[in-house]
Amino acid sequence: MKRDALAFSRPAHLQAKEPAEDRGQARDEVRLLVTTPDGSIHGSFRDLPRFLGRGDVLVVNDSATLPASLPARGSLGPFILNLSTRYGGGLWLAEPRWSTSEPGPLPLEAGQSFEVGGMTAELVARYPGLPRLWFVRMSGDVEAALVRFGTPIRYGYVDRDYPLEAYQTVFARTPGSAEMPSAARPFTERVLEDLAAGGVTIAPLTLHTGVSSLEVEAEEVEDQAMYPEPFEVPAATADVVNAAASEGHRVIAVGTTAVRALESAYDGQRVRATGGFTRLYIHPDRGINVVDGLLTGFHDPMASHLAMLFAIAGQELVRSSYAEAVAAGYLWHEFGDSNLILPRQRSRPSLAA
Repeated sequence: MKRDALAFSRPAHLQAKEPAEDRGQARDEVRLLVTTPDGSIHGSFRDLPRFLGRGDVLVVNDSATLPASLPARGSLGPFILNLSTRYGGGLWLAEPRWSTSEPGPLPLEAGQSFEVGGMTAELVARYPGLPRLWFVRMSGDVEAALVRFGTPIRYGYVDRDYPLEAYQTVFARTPGSAEMPSAARPFTERVLEDLAAGGVTIAPLTLHTGVSSLEVEAEEVEDQAMYPEPFEVPAATADVVNAAASEGHRVIAVGTTAVRALESAYDGQRVRATGGFTRLYIHPDRGINVVDGLLTGFHDPMASHLAMLFAIAGQELVRSSYAEAVAAGYLWHEFGDSNLILPRQRSRPSLAA
C-alpha cells in the first residue's frame, strides 16, 4: 500500500486543545462516532453500552502514564527529552525535541553527553529507520528524576500543561507508558456500571506505549520501521478472549495498543498468555486474527495507526468515516472524541477452543 493512502485533510481547529473537563464536559460526554458498513451513528461516549451485546469483551490497557518529558541541556542549548521505552541497564529509547511544538530530528551525534533532569545522559545511536528517536543511556535515578522534573508529554496543539492525573485512565494500574493509552480516557465508573449491567466483560492487558504514533515515512506503508514496546497478556485475559470467540461473541480492543498486544499473543490458533517486547506492525497485508472491532480516538493523516484501522475495517470504510468525522467537527488526539469501529462481519477466523 502506498503512503499516500494514509493522507486526508483535517482542519487544525479539530485538534483538541484541552481535556473534556476544561470544555465543560465529563470525560464520558465526549462525542462517539460509531462506524459500521451500514453507515455512521453519532452519539455520546455514554451511549457505548448500547452498541455492545451480552457476552462481548472489551480488552483494555491497564498501563499508567509516566511524566516522561524531561528538561535537557547540551551543546545545542536547552531542549526537551521525551522518554519513550525502557530497555534495561539505563538504556532508553527517547525523542529529543526543541520544544513541545518543534520536533526533531536535532543535529546530534552518537557519543555526545548532555544533562537531563539532573542526570547525565549519553547518546548511543539513532534508532534505525526512525531518525527522530535515539537510544540514550541514563546515569542516575530515572524514576526520581521523573518525579522531580518530569511532566506529561505534550505537543503544540495542547494549549498548556495539565497535571498527570489528566493523562491517566480509569484502568491505569501499572506505570510505564510514555503517553496515555488515550482510547480509554472517556471511560468512567458510570459507563463501567452500565457495561456490566449489559453483560459486557472488561479484560485487562498491559502494553507500555512509547511516543505517539509514528508518521509513515516509507513510500510503501509495509516498509515502515517500528520500535519494540513491552507488553503482557495475562492468562485470565487470554482465556476470556478465546472463550468469547468460541461462543460467537465480539472481542473489541480499546485502543491500538490492545490490538498490538493481542495480535502479538496469537499463536496461529488462539491467544496465549505471554509477554516481552513487540514490534508488530499491523497493516492490511498482514491482516487481523483476534479482534472484531476497535474503540479508539481519531488518528492524524499519515499515522501508522491508520494502517491498522484499514486492516480491521477496510480502507474504504475508514476513509468514509473520517470524512464524516471531519464534516461533523469531531475532535482529534488524546483529549478528543471517540470512534467505535464495528465491521459487519468477523475480520478473522474463530479462535480454536
